[in-house]
Amino acid sequence: MANIKSQIKRNRQNAKQRLRNRVYRGEARIAVRNARTTIEEGTPESKAALLEAISALDKAAEQGVIHKNNAARRKSRLMKAFAKMEPVKVEAEPVVVEPVLEAKPARKKITLRKAAAKKVEEPKVEAVAEPKAEPKKKKAAAKKPVTKKAETKKPVTKKSETKRPAATSSPKGKKTTTKKKPTATK
Repeated sequence: MANIKSQIKRNRQNAKQRLRNRVYRGEARIAVRNARTTIEEGTPESKAALLEAISALDKAAEQGVIHKNNAARRKSRLMKAFAKMEPVKVEAEPVVVEPVLEAKPARKKITLRKAAAKKVEEPKVEAVAEPKAEPKKKKAAAKKPVTKKAETKKPVTKKSETKRPAATSSPKGKKTTTKKKPTATK
């Protein structure tokens, strides 16, 4: 018996998980067993049993009860067995076909067939008109229309030149600006 708190908790969790895993593992085993027996017998229900077994194996693999490769291997074996399966031959009683006497001419039969075909037609279903949603107002309509750049450019006007300190060039080609000397306050 564990006497460390974390190990006690771990034991409780393991017990819960073991019970949960048994359900999925048991369902998978039962489904696979049923599928194998129906495939061996060659019954028509074998396809449904096979799909049920595949589903149970996928659930078990998804829950982590069995490894996904284990589930894939089992499904593969079931599919191979299903492909090799020979369906049971059902012996049916021979059907006796009685000759039909035609009392009416062929033309009348054709018209009868057309009339019968018209009766079989599906009833017309009227389409229900869905209420149309109001169209949203576009925000672009509120904005001014965009014109070409050439039309929006203003003519270039010369600004009055302001005196700036002259830039001097250094011997390495870098421009340097002259700094104004701070005025001393008395």
